[in-house]
Amino acid sequence: MNTPAVQGTEARTARITGEDGLVSLRQEWLHPAIVDPEMDSMRLLSETAMRFPEALSFSSGAPYDGNHDLAALSFHLERYVKHLREKGLPEERITRTLFQYGPVNGFIQDEVALMLKRDEDIDAPPGSIMITHGYQEAALVALRGLFSSPDEVLLTVSPAYVGIRGAARMLDIPVRGILESGPDGLDPETVRESARALRAEGKRAVALYLVPDFSNPSGTVIPLEARRRLLQVAAEEELILLEDNPYGLFARDGETLPTLKSLDTTRNVIYLGSFAKSAFPGARLGYLVADQPVTDAEGTTRLLAQELSKAKAMYSVGSSSLSQAVIGGILVENDYTLRPATRELAAVYLERLDTVLDALAGHFPAERHEEHGVSWNEPRGGFFLTLRVPFTADLAKMERSARDYGVSWAPMSMFHIEGGGYREIRLGFSNLAPEAIREGIARLARFIADTPRD
Repeated sequence: MNTPAVQGTEARTARITGEDGLVSLRQEWLHPAIVDPEMDSMRLLSETAMRFPEALSFSSGAPYDGNHDLAALSFHLERYVKHLREKGLPEERITRTLFQYGPVNGFIQDEVALMLKRDEDIDAPPGSIMITHGYQEAALVALRGLFSSPDEVLLTVSPAYVGIRGAARMLDIPVRGILESGPDGLDPETVRESARALRAEGKRAVALYLVPDFSNPSGTVIPLEARRRLLQVAAEEELILLEDNPYGLFARDGETLPTLKSLDTTRNVIYLGSFAKSAFPGARLGYLVADQPVTDAEGTTRLLAQELSKAKAMYSVGSSSLSQAVIGGILVENDYTLRPATRELAAVYLERLDTVLDALAGHFPAERHEEHGVSWNEPRGGFFLTLRVPFTADLAKMERSARDYGVSWAPMSMFHIEGGGYREIRLGFSNLAPEAIREGIARLARFIADTPRD
């Protein structure tokens, strides 16, 4: 007689093999993260943009691409090769560095460490840095290393970038959202309360994910004093802070705040960075800084980034050597600082932000709010802002907006961890020229005016 396990296996085999002998699968057999419709939202946004190419898109956060130059790729590659020669590396080793598999954690840690010191005042030894395939791999690697039990929970600001929720979902890590509290974003005392509430439930908050500077999707900035209090809470509640900082270089002059990592005196922060915004997204290169010492049973101590290399080795073996060389060349050419090199780019983004705010004020005057029911926040930088509308803003309405009005946007509900944001939309303006922004807001105003309140 077959055991239940064997019977189940046979039944499954019978169901997936058709009369033609070809295998097919049922969706419910896949991992829950693959089946979860919430994991599909960003793909649906992209597909909507492809289906309606004439629509002006506020739905993405793509960087400005008007400064891309094909000649710069070869220049920066050659600049890095020259840098290696100046360091005395033999030609054979240089060739192997570019053409062969490289170290799992990358080979431009020295250059990134210098950049972090000059741009962010972060003292990161090269061994604490891992070069990754963009932010997303950095998040996956960090989460995989930190979480080992189903009772361990990831806290995250809500609304949050969908990539962190997706990474946690793929790794079966439970997530608890902490709502932003107004224009200053995350309240440190709410973080403390959330960690203690989880302990009361028999669970443990291991880490907190946040974007302190110009958060995606809301554009909020955590003030300096709140950053200091957040570090204190993290130390007291034994929390690791996962600080994601893709937009910090693009603050207005005189408004740059120190990163959490630069203020971190207790090693409670893992810093997640990317060159997608500061260089170009096609490089698919990011990094994490994990300088926490890890001691094994024999008493040997290594930095957390070195321990996490085991996870990265299984995810991707290593990061692209050519991408590392190009980014390395950019860093060398700019004397290991990207702040001066990105000031013109920052001016582009700030002009676009100001254009969005001006256009919104023109179409939706504050004194006529009862008539149009529209309001918004006013971030000081970044790529996004949040628009509140008098109807439920879902994917179906976004598609109608793109199809019939020629303008697309992102429903804020897809960024909320545990529900919310149903009457809000995210406007991403980073890759739209000012004239396109003005036309796009005009189209959006017509869509809003024609959409019944609910």
